[in-house]
Amino acid sequence: MDIIISNSSSQPIYEQICTQIKNQIISEKLAEGDALPSIRSLAKDLKISVITTKRAYDELEQEGFIYTVAGKGCFVAERNVELIREGNLKKIELLMEEILTLGASCNLSSDELIEMFRLMSAGNA
Repeated sequence: MDIIISNSSSQPIYEQICTQIKNQIISEKLAEGDALPSIRSLAKDLKISVITTKRAYDELEQEGFIYTVAGKGCFVAERNVELIREGNLKKIELLMEEILTLGASCNLSSDELIEMFRLMSAGNA
């Protein structure tokens, strides 16, 4: 499992871990039932606090991405694709609200914002 921590990121380290593990689960690099590294092992590999790693795992468990078996470790949970999709849609909506606010502060119309998005998505196609 590859996790890269950026000390220059504004995102807290535990969130970086959560995001990267979620992305690996969603992209199926980590499959249902796969064992995750132990909290201590991951903390040692990333050279971070065990508390930070535990917080990341706790968040992932609360969100239903992983589950813990006492004495055995943490494992990738069965993916609820619809739940993951709904969470991502909510994030998109929040980002779009921020875009609308920033666009209004620059006197950009909805049509101009849509055109910017079209140009950007054409470059990513």
